[in-house]
Amino acid sequence: MEKRNKIIYWISTAWLALGMLSTGIVQLLKLREEADMMTHLGYPLYFLTILGIWKILGVIALFIPKFTLLKEWTYAGFFFAMTGAVFSHLTVGDGGKEFFGPVLLLILTVVSWYFRPENRRIVLVNS
Repeated sequence: MEKRNKIIYWISTAWLALGMLSTGIVQLLKLREEADMMTHLGYPLYFLTILGIWKILGVIALFIPKFTLLKEWTYAGFFFAMTGAVFSHLTVGDGGKEFFGPVLLLILTVVSWYFRPENRRIVLVNS
């Protein structure tokens, strides 16, 4: 069972990292399609820079050793960003195509977080 969990963790984490890194780069480059989507959702274009930087830093945080609290914050940030994207698309009445990316990254975030190994979890100490 432990080996299966590690495989699930590493596959979901690799896909999560790839998705967040690629979308982060696209957001930093402010590609036309991405800028149009942000405008459509009603957000200022400088959000692209903020999201892009945080996504790339989050991917780095997932792979650096130790720093378990930072990893928890990273998962939380990814979760908030993707739920925010889903609700933003819902609010403006977008269709299923626009939901696919954020929902997939949201699922990968939850799966990666759930199956993370013990050495990547925060240890709570009772006093």
